[in-house]
Amino acid sequence: MKKCKEYLGFFWRICSAHVVTYMIMGILASFLLNYNERFVSGTLGLYMLPTDTPIVAFGPALQVIRGIIFTVVLWPIRNTFIEEEKGWLKLWGLFVGLAILGTAGPTPGSIEGMIYTKVSFAEHIFGLPEVIIQTLLFSVLVYYWYKRPSRVWNIVMGILFGLTVFFSTLGYFFA
Repeated sequence: MKKCKEYLGFFWRICSAHVVTYMIMGILASFLLNYNERFVSGTLGLYMLPTDTPIVAFGPALQVIRGIIFTVVLWPIRNTFIEEEKGWLKLWGLFVGLAILGTAGPTPGSIEGMIYTKVSFAEHIFGLPEVIIQTLLFSVLVYYWYKRPSRVWNIVMGILFGLTVFFSTLGYFFA
């Protein structure tokens, strides 16, 4: 029973930290990097959905699925980044190395993408700030949430998580 409670707490931290940081960085990047225009023209327009597509609006709520995946994958190695000094840096390194630069498929910004796609180098670099910063925020948030646990974390993250899912779902129905 104790392990189950520990796992659910881990899931809550991982899932909510991912969903919230994903939404924050998505909103910032959308405006700062002008996704509305970039995703309908050039090479990115060939495979990215326009930002006003309903499923794109629903994307942040669907990040719960990635939160579940991250929980399952990170659970066995949690002590490496939760209990060790600079654990946030280790977690972030995993994301940058395996999920961003070292993906198995040719995604934008990855080494495989730079080798095997027709996407220009500039377009590969274009989206990296968003994912690099999002995974950094996620890693730091999870680490410090464990280092300084408090009920306030749960309340703030619960509100932000709830607002993200609510507005994302609303966006889906009104897009």
